[in-house]
Amino acid sequence: MKYLAGEYDVIVIGAGHAGCEAALAAARMGCETLLLTINLDMVAFMPCNPSIGGPAKGHVVREIDALGGEMGRNIDKTFIQMRMLNTGKGPAVHALRAQADKFDYQHVMKKTIEETPHLTLRQGMAEELIVEDGKCLGIVTKTGAEYRARTTVVTTGTYLRGKIIMGELMYESGPNNQQPSVRLSASLKEHGLELVRFKTGTPPRVHKDTIDFSKTEIQPGDDKPKFFSHETESSTNEQLPCWLTYTSEATHKIINDNLHRAPMFSGAIEGTGPRYCPSIEDKIVRFADKPKHQIFLEPEGKNTSEYYVQGLSTSMPEDVQLGILRSIPGLEKVEMMRNGYAIEYDAVVPTQLWPSLETKVIDGLFTAGQINGTSGYEEAAGQGVMAGINAARKVQGKDPIIIGRSEGYIGVMIDDLVTKGTNDPYRLLTSRAEYRLLLRHDNADLRLTPTGHEIGLISDERYNKFLRKKELVEIDIERLRGTKVKPDQVNAMLIAAGTAPMEHGTDALSLLRRPEITYAMLETVVPSVPEMNEEMKEQVEIQIKYAGYIEKQLVQVARLNKMEKKRIPDDIDYNEVRSLSSEAKQKLSLIRPLSIGQASRIAGVTPADISILLVHLEHYNRVTAARGS
Repeated sequence: MKYLAGEYDVIVIGAGHAGCEAALAAARMGCETLLLTINLDMVAFMPCNPSIGGPAKGHVVREIDALGGEMGRNIDKTFIQMRMLNTGKGPAVHALRAQADKFDYQHVMKKTIEETPHLTLRQGMAEELIVEDGKCLGIVTKTGAEYRARTTVVTTGTYLRGKIIMGELMYESGPNNQQPSVRLSASLKEHGLELVRFKTGTPPRVHKDTIDFSKTEIQPGDDKPKFFSHETESSTNEQLPCWLTYTSEATHKIINDNLHRAPMFSGAIEGTGPRYCPSIEDKIVRFADKPKHQIFLEPEGKNTSEYYVQGLSTSMPEDVQLGILRSIPGLEKVEMMRNGYAIEYDAVVPTQLWPSLETKVIDGLFTAGQINGTSGYEEAAGQGVMAGINAARKVQGKDPIIIGRSEGYIGVMIDDLVTKGTNDPYRLLTSRAEYRLLLRHDNADLRLTPTGHEIGLISDERYNKFLRKKELVEIDIERLRGTKVKPDQVNAMLIAAGTAPMEHGTDALSLLRRPEITYAMLETVVPSVPEMNEEMKEQVEIQIKYAGYIEKQLVQVARLNKMEKKRIPDDIDYNEVRSLSSEAKQKLSLIRPLSIGQASRIAGVTPADISILLVHLEHYNRVTAARGS
């Protein structure tokens, strides 16, 4: 029996990392928002790796924070280890990674949601979309509760027709033995959305007291940790180490001897798995020449004995998993607390979405997170904040916010998904961004805080603080440009740093351009102004050292923007465009790109096709203008 249970501006289905960000963004923008989840105890749950960040992923968390999202603030409150990765490489690939207390992370995020005005958190399973005249008007739950809304965001993660697979054992389930969502999948199909079957997996968890850490290598956090949120200035969190070990020859033999029981190779798994996070059995087969693979032992929290065995994702039978674990140095006597498993689930083909993450076939319906074919908490949260923002702006009668490829990794990810699609669970990598030097970890606030403020998710107080930081960086660069230094002031420092001494005087900015010279070294002879903090000093140093490269990328961005500004009319019929290849007509008709720039990134659309399309658009615009006059 159905009944009207409530009316809202925005409904968000699913309270994982995408759902939390979507609901918080919409509510903070003033929309009455319902966040519906199958289980209130699983809000912001980490069913896989208990960590946030890493290459490209850490950049996304910083971008979420610059837009006014919550993930960065939440992990800064609940981390048990913080490390900056790739510090031996250039700033474009520096990446912050935090080990989370997964239980604290959940509880703090749930508390934030519960205390946010305009946001209602409720337990229930959405089973049907309410669609009338091609517009989504809400959802119906398993209990018959009907919730109406002007926009709906679906963030169901890996729950859609979820199936757990472990050896010969298979059963319907969401992650961590939660209820799967079955009927919603059918409802999405019924209303015209195409779905695909994907797969992901997780490794076993083991008991801390059964690990021999003396046979492993300690991996401590940074002595002076940095933070994800631009609002976090300090932390008193105690850091716990992770530990490194490796697979052995015995590990590889156990896996090879049991491949006939591996669902990946027996045909039991239908879904496509993540290319960049393969299971241990897949790694052993694909990289048979490698004698060993890294295994990281990571604590899941301060108040639990569970350790996550990173690098050992598997769907092998339980007895084989235990044998694999005990063949690894340090784990010879280990006790397994939870089994690893594979999970299959339904996902939406993402080329059915506009760059706003609204579906093309159902007005007012948005999707975000793993339902769009991605993997990872960070990718999900990045989509979630954008879907929440755009669902709220649709309610408010405003244009969507689209992050460009030159503005953020969030923009790269969403453009990749809606323009190119994905054949396997998509993972964000720094190599996917053509403007990596512009999209750094350190400058996420400079790139996206103005957008966050414009949207209404960044307070005036924080925005004014941001403007002051930006001003100080610019002032300091000019100060260094105008500060003259003499050889006798700096030559001792230069020789000690391993760089050539000066014969003539120069300015401090030129000196800082030398690869061997850091801002900290320069300060010993040219003291900085008191208001400059470490983050600002880092920004000054990077901008000065990489000025030439940054300028080249900005020129490329300007060229790209010209293409992005050439808009394609909604009503264009590509079948009428003469000389376009058949493949181009098919792909362009399917994806409906918003601009020439987006059209040029579609697989199968050639430069020749783009030239033909440009000529057609000139004729189209002339005819349209003539009709208007």
